[in-house]
Amino acid sequence: MKGILGKKLGMTQVFTKSGKLIPVTVIEVEPNVVTQIKTVEKDGYNAIQLGYETVKPKNSNKAKIGHTNKASTEPKRFLREIRGVDVSSYTLGQVMNADIFKEGEVVDVTGTSKGKGFQGVIKRWNQSRGPMGHGSQYHRGVGSLGTMLPMHVLKGKKLPGHMGNQTTTIQNLEIVQVDLENNVILVKGNVPGPKKSLVMIRTSVKKGEKINEMEELITYVEIPVEEETVVEESSEVVESNEEEAPVESSQE
Repeated sequence: MKGILGKKLGMTQVFTKSGKLIPVTVIEVEPNVVTQIKTVEKDGYNAIQLGYETVKPKNSNKAKIGHTNKASTEPKRFLREIRGVDVSSYTLGQVMNADIFKEGEVVDVTGTSKGKGFQGVIKRWNQSRGPMGHGSQYHRGVGSLGTMLPMHVLKGKKLPGHMGNQTTTIQNLEIVQVDLENNVILVKGNVPGPKKSLVMIRTSVKKGEKINEMEELITYVEIPVEEETVVEESSEVVESNEEEAPVESSQE
């Protein structure tokens, strides 16, 4: 098990040399720092804590500054734990980059879904509406709230309420490309959360460290444009060779 924190930038698409289009999500992965290592003997479980996105000390507090100083790093905006890792292969203050994952590797991506606010049962739970005739008096209601026997709303009844803004994990996504130059990872498909939101990429729970065969992508390389030599055409001036008429002198 391994993982890293990143920021969702948005979606785009790439093409393989066979002409296949692949929709991908672009995740920016800045260097992560191991700010704490937890062990079974001390904490009851094995895990590593990663720090992501450096902030100024004036925007942090003494507790966070003291915590990150133990790892010899600057204060971080986000601190997240990853359990189930081999803690013996990590050291305090270790810096992790996007190269911990390879192209074709299967991963799980966790993020916070978009908040929809207070919504009704039709949008929140995908329920069907009632007849829209004027006399039905029931259009977008919640339906029956209980039977005569319990005389109260049954437990688990789907009602209107706060929709979205929940921790969501999408499993078995595939890494299409790892760009170390731009510190981004391209993941096939969509991942939860709005743009510029925090996401966590981890090894797939169901597939393990499985690596699929990837088709070669089309790369767009900028070709330097050669400076065109401007050829100046010499404009020839055609002079007229007309003979001047002799001036006749008037004889008095």
